[in-house]
Amino acid sequence: MADIKQIRLSGFGGQGIVLAGVILGYAGINDKYWVSGSNSYGAQARGSACKAEVVFSSKPIAFPHVIMADILVSMSQGAYDKFISEVAENGVVIYDSTEVKPSKDSTATHYPVYAIRSALEKIGNKQVANMVMLGSLSEITNVVSNTALIKAVEEHTPPRFKELNLKAINLGFELGSKAKRER
Repeated sequence: MADIKQIRLSGFGGQGIVLAGVILGYAGINDKYWVSGSNSYGAQARGSACKAEVVFSSKPIAFPHVIMADILVSMSQGAYDKFISEVAENGVVIYDSTEVKPSKDSTATHYPVYAIRSALEKIGNKQVANMVMLGSLSEITNVVSNTALIKAVEEHTPPRFKELNLKAINLGFELGSKAKRER
C-alpha cells in the first residue's frame, strides 16, 4: 500500500454507508494502519446523499478527510455522479451495477458488483448490500485484509446482525473475486 490510501464510500441515506465506513475503519486498525474517518449525509438523511470517508496510512495522518479518492465505492447514481470527478487518475471505482451507469470519461478502473440484487437473491435481505460492497472492496483492492474485515464485523456489529453481516461480507468476497477475473 502507498503511504496514504483515501477511500470514499457513497450512496444515499438508509443504505448503511456510514456503518460501512466505520467497519472499514476498524478493519484498517486491525491491519495496523493509522486511520481517520468522517461521514456526512443530506438534511433529509434517509434517501438523500450520503458519504463516508476513510483514510489509511502507515504514519500519523495530517489531514483526516479525502482530498482525492484513490478508491470510490458507489451504491447510487446520484452519489457516483457527484463524486466521480474526485477520483484520482487511475483510481479504482467499485459500483453497484444494478444502480449505477458508469461514465465513459473517467480514467479510473471500474468494477461492477451486483450488491443489492445479490444480497436480496442470495441472502434474502437487501439491507446488507453495504457489507457485500465492503467484501468486494477488500477482495478487489486489498486495501484491508479479508481477515481484518471479518474481525471488524465480528467485533463491531450487534450480535443479532453478526451472522447476516458475515454472510454478506463473504458474498462480497465472491463477487469481488468474480469482478477481478472478468476485468
